[in-house]
Amino acid sequence: MTNHGEIINKIGNSKFEHEKEYIVTLNLPVRTAFLKEISEGIEIQGVKTKPCVVSREPNSKRIFRITLTQGLNRQIRRMCNAFDYQVIKLQRIRVMNIRLDKLKIGEWRDLTEEELTTLFAQLN
Repeated sequence: MTNHGEIINKIGNSKFEHEKEYIVTLNLPVRTAFLKEISEGIEIQGVKTKPCVVSREPNSKRIFRITLTQGLNRQIRRMCNAFDYQVIKLQRIRVMNIRLDKLKIGEWRDLTEEELTTLFAQLN
């Protein structure tokens, strides 16, 4: 999002608990029990994950959305692996109030004034 170190730290550091939303595609159909358990937090590598928001994507058996505030290293992949799923595709779609929309790898866009105002308010 930026090369400004202080802003990156405030956005990325899990202690600030900023939301990051992802769309996850799995190798197998998503089970309701899996979504319930990961939403409540599970233990991965000796650490219990914080509760998170999850939902199944409409009209899809293998895709779900997850919103994290924790951001452990490879957290989503490890959570899925704990239930014998493999992540086929992982796409971040939002960081805090910033929607990434259809940006391709390596692409960027300027933030709107409204996005900047809200972002700086959330960072303070």
